[in-house]
Amino acid sequence: MVDTEQQAPSVTPSTPARALLPSILPAVAVGVMSSLLLVGVEVAAEELQGVLWKTVPDALGIGRYSVAWMFVMLVATGVAVGLVVWKVPGHAGPDPATVGLDAPVLPPFALPGLLLATALMLAGGPSLGPENPIIAVNVGLAVWLGGKAIPRAPGRIWPALAEAATLGALFGTPVGAALVISEVLSRQETRGLLWDNLFAPLTAAVAGALTATLIDRPSFDLDLPSFGRPGWADLLAAVVVAAAGALLGMCVVRALPYVHGVFRRLRHPMLMLPAGGAVLGALAALGGHLTLFKGLDEIAELAHDPDGWSAGEFAVMTVVKLAALLVAASCGFRGGRIFPAVFAGTALGLCAHALVSGVHPSVGVSAGVLGMLLAITRQGWISLFVAAVLIDSPGILVLLCVASLPAWLLVTGRQQMQLRPDGTPVR
Repeated sequence: MVDTEQQAPSVTPSTPARALLPSILPAVAVGVMSSLLLVGVEVAAEELQGVLWKTVPDALGIGRYSVAWMFVMLVATGVAVGLVVWKVPGHAGPDPATVGLDAPVLPPFALPGLLLATALMLAGGPSLGPENPIIAVNVGLAVWLGGKAIPRAPGRIWPALAEAATLGALFGTPVGAALVISEVLSRQETRGLLWDNLFAPLTAAVAGALTATLIDRPSFDLDLPSFGRPGWADLLAAVVVAAAGALLGMCVVRALPYVHGVFRRLRHPMLMLPAGGAVLGALAALGGHLTLFKGLDEIAELAHDPDGWSAGEFAVMTVVKLAALLVAASCGFRGGRIFPAVFAGTALGLCAHALVSGVHPSVGVSAGVLGMLLAITRQGWISLFVAAVLIDSPGILVLLCVASLPAWLLVTGRQQMQLRPDGTPVR
């Protein structure tokens, strides 16, 4: 007799709607809060940046981006952030080289110092973005406030909501957050359907994206020359440039433990961060002011005139930006790596276009960003998403999906751009 129970297909049980509905209000609340905090920090940093890089040098009669002023500002930023890390309760969180997008839950007293260090970094010019520390702050706030408001809620839900909400606000769309969360869920033992598990985080991401869009209107389209139907030459260019981006990014990843170890020998934040600022000042003198800051505005400036620089100038900007990212991540500045990696990938793609005129700038930029992000973040979905969202062309996505395969083979199984507390790399 046939065992019908063994032959029956396995079906993943779905969650009833009444079980999902109670998560909507907390998810919306976390989404709005996370978005407001991200936008608030970025606006405050932009205002301070205007004072430091425009008002003050104009009043002193010094060039805004003269070599002397860039050096002074980056060293001064190192001193300011070093004071926060040294003196403010919580020391602005853990060593940023040991933290990725999956943020630890920090105690509430550590969050103000981390926010202050992040705002000073964004305004002062080091090559890091806001994502990692803002996610950490939002996770800490969500766990603290959520635990007080709804004590019976599972504790693990709050970090997922805060991370998704921050990513939704960062990119102005919930798509990137959904991709990241789905990648995280794939590594965990979760029960139920994927969309049931995604429901609350996606709600938070929608709320965060809508809030940021209404307040700040973020946009990532670089408005590069339009790209039509892809051809075989475009496919070859995408594969080669993405692989080159992955290899360059892996050079930074491999160097992280050694550069971090050099700064770690200085032991004190008031030595590590000013020293890092001095190195960043020297790099800025070499690469120019476009290699400063998180890189989003500077990417738009590059894309506005893709033929405005030579291949050598693009190559220098690529290498300097990656070196600045490496130094800033190693010496203790609080910040994320996505936006600097996007700048480096953009400069690499435009360098390929300048070297070989047959490489369409849209193909070069998207493929360069894809390869660079695969190496730096080791997040496949977010790399594809960011590379595709920069270019307003459906045909690019096909090329990127193909180009991601050999690029992924170059990075998978190798060390990541994150260290353990003892300084050894995470794999």
